[in-house]
Amino acid sequence: MTHLAQAARQVDAWLDKLEPQVAMVLGSGLGGLAASVEQPRRLPYSEIPGFPVPTVAGHGGELVAGRIEGRPVLLQSGRFHLYEGHDPQTVALPTRVFAALGIRVLMLTNAAGGVRLGLRPPALMLIADHINLMWKNPIIGPVENGEQRFPDMSEPYDAELRALARRVALTEGLALEEGVYAGLLGPSYETPAEIRMLQRIGADAVGMSTIPEVIVARARGLRVLGISTITNLAAGISPTKLSHDEVLAAGKQVAADLERLVRGVLRRLDGESASRRKN
Repeated sequence: MTHLAQAARQVDAWLDKLEPQVAMVLGSGLGGLAASVEQPRRLPYSEIPGFPVPTVAGHGGELVAGRIEGRPVLLQSGRFHLYEGHDPQTVALPTRVFAALGIRVLMLTNAAGGVRLGLRPPALMLIADHINLMWKNPIIGPVENGEQRFPDMSEPYDAELRALARRVALTEGLALEEGVYAGLLGPSYETPAEIRMLQRIGADAVGMSTIPEVIVARARGLRVLGISTITNLAAGISPTKLSHDEVLAAGKQVAADLERLVRGVLRRLDGESASRRKN
């Protein structure tokens, strides 16, 4: 049995009768959202076949299931990164598990550096599109059961979910930017010359995650909503040197706004479109 089948079976048994409608991946410094889950149950990654333990500060190492705004949810508290030495299939394994469980909506959060001039941290940015500069793709190789060989990426981030997020932000009085996320391999931060390149090719923010998960989600037919927390100005724009501590601190500053946005989306999300359908 593959790690995917083993992991899906393990998580499904742990969920018992809870049927999550939405899965969420929590990025650097954003694990606090897991504390707001009602009647939470927790499953350490160490108990899930194929799930490594995260090595990056600000990333937990567990799945959290329960309810937010009355809606059943499954949270991935701490993600895996290519720069930790994991292969793309490992990075995307949780997304494949979510799909195997029948979850149809995936909400992704990450911490990112501001590339577009005027995009000042701390801020929330709705991801409208992305540029994959990781030079890795998690669907290379034999086609996984239930995945498309050539998934369409003309709308990687669901237009209806983005429109819903904008309506929530307006209603809640939240400032919400929108832009293009560039994913680089990392773990070193970018040079000023690299940031100038990203500006010229149309990136608004830059980070080291998210894209592998989106590719697999689209290959599996999941709807995706992506939100970046802009935690720092990119190199050459920032007057100070970059640090991961700065990322974590800014994440805490914007965490309350992110939670309000997520809660508002969950309250208004169409139950039918988010329903769980087991494969």
